[in-house]
Amino acid sequence: MTTALELSESLATIVESAARSVVRVDARWRFPASGAVWSTDGTIVTASHVIEQEDEIEIGLADGTELPATLVGRDHGTDLAILKVAASGLARPAWLEPDGLKVGHLVLAVSRPGRTARASSGIVSALSDSWRSPAGGKLDRYIESDIGLRPGLSGSLLLDARGQVLGLNTAGLLRNSALAIPTATVRRVIESILAHGHVRRGFLGVGAQPVRLGALGEKLGQETGLLLASIEPGSPAEQAGLFLGDVLVSFDGQPVRQVDDLLGLLDEDRVGRAVVAKILRAGEQKDVQVTVGTRG
Repeated sequence: MTTALELSESLATIVESAARSVVRVDARWRFPASGAVWSTDGTIVTASHVIEQEDEIEIGLADGTELPATLVGRDHGTDLAILKVAASGLARPAWLEPDGLKVGHLVLAVSRPGRTARASSGIVSALSDSWRSPAGGKLDRYIESDIGLRPGLSGSLLLDARGQVLGLNTAGLLRNSALAIPTATVRRVIESILAHGHVRRGFLGVGAQPVRLGALGEKLGQETGLLLASIEPGSPAEQAGLFLGDVLVSFDGQPVRQVDDLLGLLDEDRVGRAVVAKILRAGEQKDVQVTVGTRG
């Protein structure tokens, strides 16, 4: 049986190891934030909302070295930003995607709001599958902890009791909530930014609002669809032959009841693909093939 002293020593070791990969990020007029080493060649990941000035960004490494950083790219939807410093051999944490995480599991946050590292402990207070942030970004998991929202928390590492990285902490996705951007999301966003300069998201070029389907809804097994209230000229929707007044009821075989349903289906995997949009036009069902575009 693990004693309190053994647990204490174990946690201190985890914090000491993780702190080597956590940096200070000076990119706003107020207090600094944190960041974490993504790769040993100087790629740093942090929270996008803490980058208030894109020039004169400074990074403070664990050994006290201070280096200028350039902003490679950012994604407001997932609150992630990628920075680059002229350094090599940086300590990289084990960015894993651990299984078996449960509500109530012990977690640690390791930040660097100043020259020295800071640690906080808590538990996983809420956990669910993938979700979409209020800014429209898709996160692979919803991970909320009860770790306090202290200055410098955003951009810090969240670790489990074995020292495995669960993700990057941020206070910028939901007000008054400490969320972790999961490792899978961090990896996906970084790879997209490095490859394309931005995160690709599907684009149709429509404005829509929910509308009740009435008797047709009973036949389709859903109460609402999306009434197309505007269509941008030259957009994928216009090119596919969608019209004002059409009601979208499914997209790529998935039912569409609310605007969030459609946003969730316009992910990077569908960019450039031709998919079937099932619509109601003048009371009749019609299948329209749409090639999903992208704004970037």
